[in-house]
Amino acid sequence: MAAHPLISTPFTASTTAEEVLRDVDLAGVRAIVTGASSGLGVETARALTAAGAEVTLAVRNTTAGAAVAETIARSTGGIPPRVVRLDLADRSSVPRFVDAWRGPLHLLINNAGLVTGGLERTQEGWELQFATNHLGHFALAAGLHDALALGAADRDGARIVSVSSTAHMRSGIDFDDPHFERRDYDPQIAYAQSKTANSLFAVEATRRWAPDGIVANTVNPGGVATGLQRNFTPEQRESLDAAEAAGVFTYKTVEQGAATTVVAAVAPEFAHTGGHYLDDAQEAYTVPDDADLAQHPHGVKQWALDPATAERLWAVSTDLLRA
Repeated sequence: MAAHPLISTPFTASTTAEEVLRDVDLAGVRAIVTGASSGLGVETARALTAAGAEVTLAVRNTTAGAAVAETIARSTGGIPPRVVRLDLADRSSVPRFVDAWRGPLHLLINNAGLVTGGLERTQEGWELQFATNHLGHFALAAGLHDALALGAADRDGARIVSVSSTAHMRSGIDFDDPHFERRDYDPQIAYAQSKTANSLFAVEATRRWAPDGIVANTVNPGGVATGLQRNFTPEQRESLDAAEAAGVFTYKTVEQGAATTVVAAVAPEFAHTGGHYLDDAQEAYTVPDDADLAQHPHGVKQWALDPATAERLWAVSTDLLRA
């Protein structure tokens, strides 16, 4: 179990992102939301914009992103979001995005996620879910470190939010074969590994960057029906239906799903502390690695928060991106 008292907030599973931001003024805050052309990313960006933040939508499809930005600007009356292309699976796209960024950054919301129905690889031969969900966000955050440090200096701290999933409970990191070059491919295990990696990133990023005023936390948005499920195989859909029937999760609205992300981004309880995993707007309790998901649907496994594993993953990720 966690060695520290769990951090709690006034919010619940039914709270919406808009309710979290009620009476919160984000004027002057500059935020990036990845994957903000659909689903949770759209609502996260909309809520931040409505609260006064200057939001950049980092998206693969800029046409879809522009339509979202227009809708957000029209509905909120806030600063129209910028739209910048970012393909997290493309090693050249991330540095282009980073090089184009100017000035401080206060919030980096690593929201984008990919689910595949079968084995797909990047140009480098990396398994696509791990490459997109973890390595791309890792490279993005590392590249934006100096901008985040600038943001931390002028607003008493900068925050990174990594969007993970209950799926992390299915798998830790297989350091011997992270890209499924030797083991049989299971898309659910691959996704789970990438979601564990999202959490481990927050642990090690906080250890390294807290002296610069940067903290990172991980969130589980809960069960939300989004475009993420569009590539599910029949087996993946059956697994999801079984998990819902077992009470592992209850579907939330997109507005409720984005709330925990926004809590990690703005709540004072997480202003200067990181390496935590949030579920239903609260810090989740830690369970052993052999714990059953159905019995602990709101827990976080030890392998997703282990400092030694987080440090090892950081080194492995750095080496991959330098190769």
